[in-house]
Amino acid sequence: MSLLPRVPSRSTLTSAAGNVAHKVMYGGIADLRPMPKALIDEGWLREVYRYRPVAGVTQVGDPVLLVPPLAAPALCYDLRRGCSLVEHLVSTGRPTYLVDYGQISFRDRSMGIEHWVDELLPEAIRAVSRDAGGRPVHVAGWSLGGIFATLAVADAPDLPVASLTIFGSPFDVTRVPLVAPFRPLVDFTNGRIITTGYQLIGSAPKPIVKWVFQLSSVDKVLTKPWAIATHLGDTDFLAQIEAVDHFTANMTAYPGRSFGQLYHRFFRSNVMMDGRVEVGDRFIELDRLTVPTRIFAGATDAIAPVKSVEAIVPLLSSAEEVRFDIVPGGHLGMLTGRAARRTTWPMFDEWMRDHDGRVSGVTSR
Repeated sequence: MSLLPRVPSRSTLTSAAGNVAHKVMYGGIADLRPMPKALIDEGWLREVYRYRPVAGVTQVGDPVLLVPPLAAPALCYDLRRGCSLVEHLVSTGRPTYLVDYGQISFRDRSMGIEHWVDELLPEAIRAVSRDAGGRPVHVAGWSLGGIFATLAVADAPDLPVASLTIFGSPFDVTRVPLVAPFRPLVDFTNGRIITTGYQLIGSAPKPIVKWVFQLSSVDKVLTKPWAIATHLGDTDFLAQIEAVDHFTANMTAYPGRSFGQLYHRFFRSNVMMDGRVEVGDRFIELDRLTVPTRIFAGATDAIAPVKSVEAIVPLLSSAEEVRFDIVPGGHLGMLTGRAARRTTWPMFDEWMRDHDGRVSGVTSR
């Protein structure tokens, strides 16, 4: 095998020159225009949007509500044209909705996770159902959004939910190697160092959130210059890198109290594996969740490794149906990476079609 670098073809050189010129002249290659949407409901840190249907495409099936995590921008579902889960959904005729939390500020520091579980998500689900003519809602959450959606649906069996889909949610944090190096420090100080920090600041600041996300793919960060240099002729590859950079730059802070609850209950105590989570003045039992549930894990996800996601399966003992699948990609890639177009998205489509029309535990065809 020759060790000499392969000489690029003329077409590759032409594409590379075009990409470089486009970058210089227009500042980027990726089409970052958001899919058009309209506000249908709002409240404190809650904006619910309906995405505009594609002209000429008939809407079919029950609506889907996309639930983002805290700190990560809602554009995770609408990363860029050509690699947007939202764009894909509306192009297939699926009525598509999004709940957005907006910008978290210091004034929101006292907000706890009960706001998301007790108020925000149930209200968003009901608003979508009303807007869609009373139809049940397919609820889909990524990362922490999947955890919050799980708790909300388990706590309120009367919500109009057709199915629940979880993308890359780390339910068992003891199976996340990324946090292992920090556990000795946390145990030694009984958590006081981190607790004092978020109490003084009032939040988990945006730079820290961004740093943790980048730490999960530090190998890609280090090799990024070389990857770009060797893919100058690959427009889709370069556009994806730009879109991920745009996503990372738009991360927000965690409210101080919510971060504290997540830190002490999830990170330190790993409460999800007890099958019951204290929220507000009561416990939510995971075995109260009855709706069909689909769980996706990314094969190379460092933030939510496969085992940490799969751990929830035996705890959903009352669910009408539970399916678990491993798909290509890391934490963001498994949701809206280039490979997701051929793997995660078609599987998600099929899942929703199979459970359209579900009423009171019965799926009607």
